Amino acid sequence: MELKVDDKTVFAATGGKPFDPGLPAVIFVHGAGMDHTIWALQTRWFAWHGYGVLAIDLPGHGKSDGPALESIGDMAAWMGRLVEACGADNVSLVGHSMGSLISLAAAASAGDRISGLALLGVGATMPVHPDLLAATKSNDPAAWDLIVSWGFGKPAHFGFNKAPGMWMQGGGRSLLARARDDVLGIDMAACDVFKDALDAAAKVACPTLIIAGDRDMMTPPKAAAPLAEAIPDAMTIVLRNCGHIMMVERPDETLDALIDAL
Repeated sequence: MELKVDDKTVFAATGGKPFDPGLPAVIFVHGAGMDHTIWALQTRWFAWHGYGVLAIDLPGHGKSDGPALESIGDMAAWMGRLVEACGADNVSLVGHSMGSLISLAAAASAGDRISGLALLGVGATMPVHPDLLAATKSNDPAAWDLIVSWGFGKPAHFGFNKAPGMWMQGGGRSLLARARDDVLGIDMAACDVFKDALDAAAKVACPTLIIAGDRDMMTPPKAAAPLAEAIPDAMTIVLRNCGHIMMVERPDETLDALIDAL
């Protein structure tokens, strides 16, 4: 499906059913350098169980027009305009990593327009290792290897995929390699400098779920704890033997948590 935001085309996967703005909507927001395909194992359930699904490509990512936006604040403001463009009145946001910061900031400014929020792989701050930041800014393919090495938990380094023959790290690297030049560097820099997560958390008024992986080296559970304390009645679920990319590493457990929350 294609939408128009700021007179530019935004692509969104709909989980295999046409998007109906009259249904409760769930908007899935991917992380740095990624696109809508990271949510393939969660979106179909919602689309076929009474929800309107939009797994979006952020500006400059996937099939959406560029350029990429350069700050979390700008991305969150853009998300507010996307919510208006989709036409749904009942909207939940599900974000991963950078997408969780975007969703958090968007929910904080949208008031009662957002009815539910799920933050996966999130931290009150998301500092990026200087070596990784330098590699992404120079479009060095080594950045893809660093991200998939740090991003997937140890079990994912040794198979552990429910689908026989599938390689989680290889798939993650291929996804990052598809990104346009400079996009991953822009995204990582935006995460590195964003310091307003706690202020945004204090303004969130909707039910909120935080999903963390106990083996997450990028945003460990302790990084999300301040947000859980700042958001009224936020619920936290920690997935065992799971790294940063939980929607791929633990797809069923991630889906079950989202179903219960949304």
